[in-house]
Amino acid sequence: MHAPAASSSTSRTVPRSSSSVIDLRGKTALVTGASRGIGYAVARAFTGVGMRTWMLARTPSQLHHSAHALGKLAIAEVCDVSDVEAVRITVARIAADCNGAPDVVVNNAGLFPLAAIEDTSVEEFASALNTNLLAPFHLTRAFLPAMRTRGSGHNVLIGSVADRSVFPGNASYAATKFGSRALHEVLRMETLGSGVRSSLVSPSATDTSIWDAVDPDNREGFTKREAMLRTDAVADAVLWVVSRPPEVNIDELRLSRA
Repeated sequence: MHAPAASSSTSRTVPRSSSSVIDLRGKTALVTGASRGIGYAVARAFTGVGMRTWMLARTPSQLHHSAHALGKLAIAEVCDVSDVEAVRITVARIAADCNGAPDVVVNNAGLFPLAAIEDTSVEEFASALNTNLLAPFHLTRAFLPAMRTRGSGHNVLIGSVADRSVFPGNASYAATKFGSRALHEVLRMETLGSGVRSSLVSPSATDTSIWDAVDPDNREGFTKREAMLRTDAVADAVLWVVSRPPEVNIDELRLSRA
């Protein structure tokens, strides 16, 4: 009885991508709302990998202290992003120093008013609209032509669980966050194939100072602060998004506490 013939086998070479993550050393970035919270954590992550980072915030003392803590790669730019003229001046200064536009723009600054509709004044609603929606539009619009011309650039918008879900007391915040998500989606469609990337990073409740006045630990229906995301976790997600290979766009990244 003959032993069965050994079956022949052929080796298969698995194609390997030539793509590689982006080396961020020497790249430039702009981060709004960068003196504290998520914005500061993102700026710290960027400077930590060698990115020259403009930090925008409206409170000079806190901003300069935060920028100083991050070293020479951090540049403090005092700017109230809800002030159209202040943004115009700041954009012109930054554009002149980085070939028209930073490599990465992170729109993070935001107001978090919490009140029922009848208790929200028109002025408070307008203030949230100017900071949370008009400012990202203004900065994106200002830098987009230069990004298109050079065929690269990355616009990152920090969203929220409130850009898809609504909660009582969130009239102005949810309205602006839903609007900013729509702005991101239009931008993504308009920049397809241009080399310019656009990403929405939407964390769930994150433990920052915006919760100090709310005191969620002692209010029913709110996530306790110890169960919230940490700012460093959100910053790490942003860093991952902007370091993907150039042909890869992370359209939307939603973060929650495990």
